[in-house]
Amino acid sequence: MKNKPIKRSPHMVELSKDHHAGLLFSWKVKEGLKRGAELPRIKMYVDYFWAHHLKVHFQEEEVLLFNRIEGDTLSQQGRNEHQAIQNRINRLNSNENAAKDEYHELAELLIKHIRFEERILFPHLEQILPSSALTSVEAYLTQQHPVPFKDNYADEFWIEKK
Repeated sequence: MKNKPIKRSPHMVELSKDHHAGLLFSWKVKEGLKRGAELPRIKMYVDYFWAHHLKVHFQEEEVLLFNRIEGDTLSQQGRNEHQAIQNRINRLNSNENAAKDEYHELAELLIKHIRFEERILFPHLEQILPSSALTSVEAYLTQQHPVPFKDNYADEFWIEKK
Protein backbone atom coordinates (compact mmCIF):
# COMPACT_ATOMS: atom_id res chain seq x y z
CA MET A 1 0.00 0.00 0.00
CA LYS A 2 1.32 3.44 -0.94
CA ASN A 3 1.81 6.13 1.67
CA LYS A 4 -0.92 8.73 1.49
CA PRO A 5 0.25 12.34 1.47
CA ILE A 6 -0.12 14.02 4.84
CA LYS A 7 -2.88 16.61 4.94
CA ARG A 8 -1.45 19.35 7.14
CA SER A 9 -3.63 21.78 9.03
CA PRO A 10 -3.54 25.20 7.36
CA HIS A 11 -2.43 26.56 10.74
CA MET A 12 0.92 24.77 10.48
CA VAL A 13 1.44 24.47 6.74
CA GLU A 14 4.24 27.06 6.74
CA LEU A 15 6.27 24.85 9.07
CA SER A 16 5.75 21.93 6.69
CA LYS A 17 7.06 24.07 3.84
CA ASP A 18 10.13 24.72 5.98
CA HIS A 19 10.47 20.96 6.40
CA HIS A 20 10.65 20.60 2.64
CA ALA A 21 13.62 22.99 2.69
CA GLY A 22 15.21 20.83 5.40
CA LEU A 23 14.77 17.67 3.35
CA LEU A 24 16.30 19.40 0.34
CA PHE A 25 19.22 20.55 2.51
CA SER A 26 19.81 16.96 3.61
CA TRP A 27 19.67 15.74 0.02
CA LYS A 28 22.20 18.37 -1.05
CA VAL A 29 24.62 17.38 1.71
CA LYS A 30 24.33 13.68 0.87
CA GLU A 31 24.57 14.33 -2.87
CA GLY A 32 27.67 16.48 -2.35
CA LEU A 33 29.26 13.69 -0.34
CA LYS A 34 28.44 11.16 -3.08
CA ARG A 35 29.99 13.39 -5.72
CA GLY A 36 33.17 13.93 -3.70
CA ALA A 37 32.69 17.60 -2.82
CA GLU A 38 35.33 18.94 -0.44
CA LEU A 39 34.13 18.86 3.17
CA PRO A 40 34.95 22.54 3.87
CA ARG A 41 32.50 23.49 1.10
CA ILE A 42 29.80 21.33 2.66
CA LYS A 43 30.61 22.73 6.10
CA MET A 44 30.11 26.27 4.82
CA TYR A 45 26.69 25.26 3.48
CA VAL A 46 25.73 23.66 6.80
CA ASP A 47 26.68 26.90 8.57
CA TYR A 48 24.71 28.97 6.05
CA PHE A 49 21.59 26.81 6.35
CA TRP A 50 21.76 26.82 10.16
CA ALA A 51 22.18 30.59 10.38
CA HIS A 52 19.66 31.55 7.68
CA HIS A 53 16.96 28.99 8.26
CA LEU A 54 17.18 26.07 10.64
CA LYS A 55 18.00 27.93 13.87
CA VAL A 56 14.98 30.25 13.53
CA HIS A 57 12.75 27.36 12.41
CA PHE A 58 13.62 25.39 15.56
CA GLN A 59 13.01 28.44 17.78
CA GLU A 60 9.62 29.06 16.17
CA GLU A 61 8.49 25.46 16.61
CA GLU A 62 9.54 25.45 20.24
CA VAL A 63 7.96 28.79 21.16
CA LEU A 64 4.82 28.50 19.03
CA LEU A 65 4.07 24.82 19.60
CA PHE A 66 6.23 22.72 21.91
CA ASN A 67 6.21 25.08 24.89
CA ARG A 68 2.40 25.40 24.96
CA ILE A 69 1.81 22.05 26.63
CA GLU A 70 3.71 21.35 29.81
CA GLY A 71 4.81 17.77 30.26
CA ASP A 72 3.98 16.65 26.72
CA THR A 73 6.45 13.85 25.94
CA LEU A 74 6.20 14.21 22.17
CA SER A 75 6.92 17.95 22.36
CA GLN A 76 9.87 17.17 24.64
CA GLN A 77 11.14 14.68 22.06
CA GLY A 78 10.93 17.44 19.44
CA ARG A 79 13.00 19.77 21.66
CA ASN A 80 15.51 16.99 22.37
CA GLU A 81 15.93 16.28 18.66
CA HIS A 82 16.43 19.99 17.96
CA GLN A 83 19.20 20.02 20.57
CA ALA A 84 20.80 16.88 19.11
CA ILE A 85 20.87 18.44 15.64
CA GLN A 86 22.32 21.68 16.99
CA ASN A 87 24.94 19.71 18.94
CA ARG A 88 25.88 17.83 15.77
CA ILE A 89 26.33 21.12 13.89
CA ASN A 90 28.40 22.53 16.77
CA ARG A 91 30.64 19.43 16.68
CA LEU A 92 31.18 19.86 12.94
CA ASN A 93 32.15 23.48 13.56
CA SER A 94 34.59 22.61 16.31
CA ASN A 95 36.23 19.73 14.43
CA GLU A 96 38.13 20.79 11.33
CA ASN A 97 38.89 17.12 10.67
CA ALA A 98 35.27 15.95 10.68
CA ALA A 99 34.73 12.88 8.52
CA LYS A 100 32.26 12.43 5.68
CA ASP A 101 30.22 10.12 7.92
CA GLU A 102 29.56 12.96 10.35
CA TYR A 103 27.98 15.07 7.60
CA HIS A 104 25.95 12.10 6.42
CA GLU A 105 24.78 11.46 9.99
CA LEU A 106 23.66 15.10 10.31
CA ALA A 107 21.61 14.81 7.12
CA GLU A 108 20.02 11.54 8.28
CA LEU A 109 19.30 12.96 11.74
CA LEU A 110 17.47 15.91 10.21
CA ILE A 111 15.46 13.66 7.86
CA LYS A 112 14.44 11.43 10.77
CA HIS A 113 13.45 14.46 12.82
CA ILE A 114 11.33 15.97 10.04
CA ARG A 115 9.54 12.66 9.53
CA PHE A 116 8.82 12.48 13.27
CA GLU A 117 7.38 15.98 13.30
CA GLU A 118 5.30 15.52 10.15
CA ARG A 119 3.99 12.03 10.90
CA ILE A 120 3.67 12.04 14.69
CA LEU A 121 4.23 15.34 16.49
CA PHE A 122 2.30 17.77 14.29
CA PRO A 123 -0.83 15.56 14.02
CA HIS A 124 -0.66 15.15 17.81
CA LEU A 125 -0.42 18.91 18.37
CA GLU A 126 -3.23 19.59 15.89
CA GLN A 127 -5.43 17.34 18.02
CA ILE A 128 -4.56 18.66 21.48
CA LEU A 129 -3.91 22.38 21.00
CA PRO A 130 -6.96 24.64 21.22
CA SER A 131 -8.07 26.13 17.92
CA SER A 132 -7.28 29.62 19.25
CA ALA A 133 -3.65 28.59 19.74
CA LEU A 134 -3.46 27.12 16.24
CA THR A 135 -4.99 30.29 14.80
CA SER A 136 -2.38 32.43 16.54
CA VAL A 137 0.39 30.14 15.22
CA GLU A 138 -0.92 30.58 11.68
CA ALA A 139 -1.20 34.36 12.07
CA TYR A 140 2.36 34.64 13.35
CA LEU A 141 3.81 32.42 10.62
CA THR A 142 1.89 34.24 7.89
CA GLN A 143 3.16 37.59 9.12
CA GLN A 144 6.77 36.49 9.69
CA HIS A 145 7.09 34.42 6.52
CA PRO A 146 5.16 36.06 3.69
CA VAL A 147 7.23 33.96 1.26
CA PRO A 148 8.78 30.53 1.88
CA PHE A 149 12.49 30.26 2.61
CA LYS A 150 14.54 30.33 -0.58
CA ASP A 151 17.83 28.51 -0.42
CA ASN A 152 19.94 30.65 -2.72
CA TYR A 153 23.32 29.36 -1.60
CA ALA A 154 25.77 30.20 -4.38
CA ASP A 155 28.17 27.23 -4.21
CA GLU A 156 26.21 24.35 -5.73
CA PHE A 157 28.63 21.64 -4.56
CA TRP A 158 25.94 18.99 -4.93
CA ILE A 159 25.85 19.37 -8.72
CA GLU A 160 28.38 17.47 -10.76
CA LYS A 161 30.47 19.97 -12.70
CA LYS A 162 31.49 18.88 -16.20
